[in-house]
Amino acid sequence: MVRGTVIHIRHGETDWNATQRLQGGQERPLNAVGLAQAADSGVRLKRLLADLGRDASDFTWICSPMQRARRTMDIVRQELALPPGGYLIEERLREISFGTLEGLTYEEVEAIDPASMHGIRTDKWHFVPPGGENYVMLTDRVRAGFEATSGDRIIVAHGGVFRALLGILRGEVDETLAELTVPQDRFFLWQDGRETWV
Repeated sequence: MVRGTVIHIRHGETDWNATQRLQGGQERPLNAVGLAQAADSGVRLKRLLADLGRDASDFTWICSPMQRARRTMDIVRQELALPPGGYLIEERLREISFGTLEGLTYEEVEAIDPASMHGIRTDKWHFVPPGGENYVMLTDRVRAGFEATSGDRIIVAHGGVFRALLGILRGEVDETLAELTVPQDRFFLWQDGRETWV
């Protein structure tokens, strides 16, 4: 189990999130809802840090390199009156790749590639989409990216990345995390094993 404080913020909504398309490695901008979610996360994070008696400078700020995550990070930091930049870009925190399935809904995957849909339904943790990666692969790279820093961290990344990260924080593999819903209008707080959604 990881000691210390880790805050994970999922990027705000994109149009592909809204229509439930597999987004993965595709660059999609935040929509109006996503921009508002990012600003709200910043407001709530500012309040949380005050409640915890912590300063933003107590944390290492880390972000996925993907556009939707970086935009979210910039908005969150703006709400805390922090300067632009001032955070690490960690390539290994980019979202899980769905390969050739990216851009499709599950209904479309079912119609086009029923074998892949069967793999997703029966063993989502281990299933490797054509040209993509599974949660085992994702966990390996997220662990490497996470362990490249130390101390208390604020991370802005993705739903898939969070599922892998949660297992890392808990110190155990939990294949059911592949099905975990990761909200975009709340963020996750880890404090020495205590888990809270804010």
